Amino acid sequence: MADRARQALGRICSIKTMRTSVFLDRDGVIIENRPDHVKAWSEVQFLPGAFAALRRLAQSPAAIVIISNQSVVGRGIITLEAAWKLQRCIVDEIHEHGGRIDASYLCPHHPDEGCRCRKPAPGMIDQATQELHLDLFDSWLVGDAVSDLLAASARGIHAILVRTGRGADQEQQLPAVAGWSGPVVADLPAAVHYILQQTKEPTP
Repeated sequence: MADRARQALGRICSIKTMRTSVFLDRDGVIIENRPDHVKAWSEVQFLPGAFAALRRLAQSPAAIVIISNQSVVGRGIITLEAAWKLQRCIVDEIHEHGGRIDASYLCPHHPDEGCRCRKPAPGMIDQATQELHLDLFDSWLVGDAVSDLLAASARGIHAILVRTGRGADQEQQLPAVAGWSGPVVADLPAAVHYILQQTKEPTP
């Protein structure tokens, strides 16, 4: 009986420690998207308002997770090591400006490889959920592409499309996206504002 009680207590504690999350696409949401890919730190340009939005989001209890398709590796343009170095530099810069990123993931595969991590597949979401003990109920994903929305839909996550990056063009495809209905907003600051309004605790 004691063993069963400890197991039950462990399950209860595990449930209590699970966190909701906000998944963020990187290029086109946090930094400028480039038609020739972001290949080096010198090509990184943070979008207007991104740092302020991330500082505001950092005040929430949610885990903040970057999930980014980086076929620049699979296409042979940069190495996987270089891609991860660039990702770490971006995360470090966010932290330097008062933001918080709890984890970041990237898919290095070519679009034709059929991997399980490249969005619209939800592999990066699944990995983060397992490693960070996330509760996807009432979690969010902010992206600038239909592939982001489909990845969120595959795991029942609320999704927001921003019009930065590819978002304005991708918005035209939304009528053909099955299984998703959600807001379309101007940029990351607007998305963060929307998320925080939706998750605000009701006033007693």
